[in-house]
Amino acid sequence: MANRADLVAWVENALHALGGEATIVDVAKHLWSEHEDELRRSGDLFYTWQYDMRWAALKLRKDGKLADANRSKRGTWALR
Repeated sequence: MANRADLVAWVENALHALGGEATIVDVAKHLWSEHEDELRRSGDLFYTWQYDMRWAALKLRKDGKLADANRSKRGTWALR
């Protein structure tokens, strides 16, 4: 069963797969296409995963793996 911490790796992997930069919507689409079954079996996370993926992006930003919000286009995440 997936948990909130899994989303950190999933978001990072999605951004790599999407060329290092993508809109939040495209990241969500990628996560759904790659992890739908896991998300469906994840209990409450199924209802909160889109919020939690934003938390994962914040974690990646704090870890220095995601570009600062003021250096990316609005609604876009980019790897450093």
